[in-house]
Amino acid sequence: MGYEVDFLGVGDESKSGDAIAIRFGNLHGSRQEQTVVVIDGGFKDTGTALVEHIKNHFGTHEVDIVINTHPDQDHINGLEIVLNELDVKELWIHKPWEHNQGLAEKFKDGRVSDNSIGERLKQNLERAWSLVKLAEAKGIIVREPFTGQLDASGTLKILGPSTEYYESLIPDFEGMPEQASLADVMEGFFDKAATAIRRFFSTWGEDQIDDDGKTSAKNNSSAITQLIVDGRRLLFTGDAGIEALEHAADQIDLCLSGAELRFMQIPHHGSRRNIGKTVLNRLIGYPVSQGEIRGITAIASTAKASEPKHPRKAVLNAFTHRGVKAIATRGSGICHHYEAPGREGWSSLEAEPYHFDYEDEEA
Repeated sequence: MGYEVDFLGVGDESKSGDAIAIRFGNLHGSRQEQTVVVIDGGFKDTGTALVEHIKNHFGTHEVDIVINTHPDQDHINGLEIVLNELDVKELWIHKPWEHNQGLAEKFKDGRVSDNSIGERLKQNLERAWSLVKLAEAKGIIVREPFTGQLDASGTLKILGPSTEYYESLIPDFEGMPEQASLADVMEGFFDKAATAIRRFFSTWGEDQIDDDGKTSAKNNSSAITQLIVDGRRLLFTGDAGIEALEHAADQIDLCLSGAELRFMQIPHHGSRRNIGKTVLNRLIGYPVSQGEIRGITAIASTAKASEPKHPRKAVLNAFTHRGVKAIATRGSGICHHYEAPGREGWSSLEAEPYHFDYEDEEA
């Protein structure tokens, strides 16, 4: 059993996104011995690149499962092309408009009803609604990725969100009647405000991230996916924040497989608001001595010109001094693999160096 995890280069300029193609099973055997999964599709033009990548490198036009972690445009827009141009068997996507029971009472505006909230969610998340309708029209099985959901082989598992946690987040989605939560307001403020750049100095093992980072409700609704192959655990996080990652860590603590973490997607393109030192200690472990490695790879999907926002050097450092090989795509494709055939023209990448001295935004 082996796997290939391909992060496609998303974002020619400054806007980062996610498009991940995965193949696992006997990669030296036939297609019938393998499972092909897509996690997110980046922007619209990423969809075409994703289709060609799967055909050229996986040698198939069939995809067993497409997972949309959450309905932000940098994750969902390319998936329509994937569904139209490849033979997709299952689509895993949340349908918040079906979780509208009792929502009206959570808003200050007494004129809204559960039905009107459901319709508002369809309109606000039109890309997700349209993708579900397209899948249904094509006869693709649609499932919602909630905690505990497994693929047919039991190899792929959703660690979060739970249905209850997801439904608690919906009232704070963008465009809902009540004023957005503080997390949404602050995230929007930091994304748009001009921030000063200053120089930072770091000491090995010293975290320059904290446990107070907040992200939007929609980001925290991201499907967090686990893949276990030959006792190796791979963790895909979407744009999940600290709270959502803590819930996923709870699920890992309950796992009896004995699998060890070997790969982790750095959440939200390396944003400082999505990861904290406590949850990193739970998922990876405490900082190690300089030069010590744990045999774990972590990848942040970032645009070519997205720095210093994505990835944050403090986030990369937090992974690195925990013995992790941290890498950022910076608009290029990266393949992480195990027991997989070689690829002509693809070479190994060096880990991100530890940043003892770097410039970053203050916010």
